[in-house]
Amino acid sequence: MAKKLLPALIAFSWAVPLMAQKIQYPQTQKQAQTDVYFGNTIADPYRWLEDDTAKNTEAWVQEQNTVTANYLNAIPFRDRIRERLTELWDYPKNSAPQKEGAYFLSYKNNGLQNQSVLYVQKGLNGAPEVLIDPNKLSADGTVALQATAFSKKQKYFGYAVSASGSDWQEIYIIDFATRTLLKEKLEYVKFTGISWAGDDGFYYSGYDRPKNEATKYSAKTEFQKVYYHKVGTPQSADRLIYEDKAHPLRYVSAGLTEDERFLVLSISEGTDGSEIKVKDLNNKEQKDFITVVPGFKTNAGVVDNVGGSLLLQTNDGAPNYKVVLVDPAKPNAPAKLIIPEQQEKLEGVSTGGGKLFASYLKNACTRVAQYSKDGKLEHDISLPGIGTASGFGSYKEDDFFFYTFTSYVYPPTIFRYDIKTGKSELFKKSEVKFNPDEYETRQVFYPSKDGSKVSMFITCRKGLKLDGTNPTLLYGYGGFNISLTPSFSVANMVFLENGGVYCVANLRGGGEYGEDWHKGGMLANKQNVFDDFIAAAEYLVREKYTSKERLAIRGGSNGGLLVGACLAQRPDLFAVAIPQVGVLDMLRYHKFTVGWGWAVEYGSSDKEADYQYLIRYSPLHNLKKGVCYPATLITTADHDDRVVPAHSFKFAATLQEAQGCDRPALIRIDTKAGHGAGKPTSKTIEEAADIWSFLFYNMHISL
Repeated sequence: MAKKLLPALIAFSWAVPLMAQKIQYPQTQKQAQTDVYFGNTIADPYRWLEDDTAKNTEAWVQEQNTVTANYLNAIPFRDRIRERLTELWDYPKNSAPQKEGAYFLSYKNNGLQNQSVLYVQKGLNGAPEVLIDPNKLSADGTVALQATAFSKKQKYFGYAVSASGSDWQEIYIIDFATRTLLKEKLEYVKFTGISWAGDDGFYYSGYDRPKNEATKYSAKTEFQKVYYHKVGTPQSADRLIYEDKAHPLRYVSAGLTEDERFLVLSISEGTDGSEIKVKDLNNKEQKDFITVVPGFKTNAGVVDNVGGSLLLQTNDGAPNYKVVLVDPAKPNAPAKLIIPEQQEKLEGVSTGGGKLFASYLKNACTRVAQYSKDGKLEHDISLPGIGTASGFGSYKEDDFFFYTFTSYVYPPTIFRYDIKTGKSELFKKSEVKFNPDEYETRQVFYPSKDGSKVSMFITCRKGLKLDGTNPTLLYGYGGFNISLTPSFSVANMVFLENGGVYCVANLRGGGEYGEDWHKGGMLANKQNVFDDFIAAAEYLVREKYTSKERLAIRGGSNGGLLVGACLAQRPDLFAVAIPQVGVLDMLRYHKFTVGWGWAVEYGSSDKEADYQYLIRYSPLHNLKKGVCYPATLITTADHDDRVVPAHSFKFAATLQEAQGCDRPALIRIDTKAGHGAGKPTSKTIEEAADIWSFLFYNMHISL
């Protein structure tokens, strides 16, 4: 058994600092590349790193990884951290069972399997059988399951897989009775569901074959379409259901209502704003789709239909969202209010047993209420505590379902919910080797720069001394209407059990407090997000949870942008920064893969007004030579086609040149990995070990 790391083993190095490693960075070639934005000349000397398949870029990646590996390998306690993480990770993990006809589907991971295995069983007492084991689809566990769906009467099972973390997927079909894999394979799909029409075929979203296979992980992705695939036919025979040749930069997905009466198209021009079109398949005279929600000033989604009418969740005139009933045959008629807007944000609405389940966020924690289809409140569902609950919903004929509850010190636990009584009962506890009684989570509220009140969760050992010496990690996201709610992370346990304080701030730009909160951190208001994060750090120092020498910041994707911007704006405030798969070049992000879809959130440098605020915070463009920046470990991956690795490549080269002290500026470039989804357990543990080792080492803490 690996030796357990204990807080008592921490040796604070106020008296005896750890030896700083001398780093010789690879020489990164600079080129005379400039662009002119509205009269302003902007240098981009590392533009060549955007070509991720070029030989010189590949050589640069290898050199950078060698330097980073040598640095991390020299950290004396890195192996112990990896061993402890492996020990903690090695416990059975189960998903809540999902009922499909007479069968139940669930995922299980025995502990250290790279990918969770999908099981099926007949009834709750049936013997579980392996339906799909992704671990057998690749030698190294880098093929992951994505969308899955049974056909109406469980004749077929469709599933999508992605390789090496890419957003590109392939769809396959299993004959469920014989467990036989059918011949057809659907290629060049991404951001898709699988919506079956009976047992004959399904709708999905796809793209044309990329013009250049070599650049498919970085080239702009355009013209998403909806197709119908009939089982037993080749993809070339798939029927085109919807395309928009006039608007190449739109997402479109298709889904059927539960009774298969309405085919619903959900269309967006990016990550904010929606348009909804529907077709009543019972009406043979209706040839074209009817626009129910015109785009793209509001966010809306179809919950289900009630006969010939549709239930919509919408923020039209309701920043915290409401539920209304509309008649698609009368698109101009006023909607009927079913569930009015409340003080708390309506995060989502699902159906089950003929009921509506509304999930609200109360101070960034889940509250769930059960309503009748006409909006009558029937139950406020009792949850185990303050945390996050998910999985509410089932088919109309069901009288129960399973959901999962978790929090920072509450491992994922599965409950069975009785729709008639509104009562929950424990179904399966987590077997993680962790004693939650030793830890606590507090929620605090602190003022941001402009006086706005921002919430933050702080998790630590009980009895924590507020003496300014505690190693502290501050995590944030702050964008795209995404809510950071409490959840358990086994990776964080190594940090917590070694005296760490783990903090999550609910920044503007997120969805925790409704659409006004989201808009307060997007477009020209983006600086509010960074101000909120910096204010959280200042609060933690002021209240003596930690000090500047013991404070680290971390975030991924849009959170990587957050960390990059804050380390550039306040390099004095943090000891360590971990920007992961970050959007770091705000002038060119929209030119790669699906980056164009973020312009509704960020703005675009193609517009002068947007350029003026983007250039002020773009992490890449605000690094200054000679400044002492925090010890920085940038992480990215070679198959990240969401936020292309060029962001991190160019930022690393710039930071290494700019760094004005001996603090490291390293980049860790994973191979056969992407933006994060589907990353195998082995790679996840390795990455976590490297991050925690780097963090402790650069806080001058010896384990």
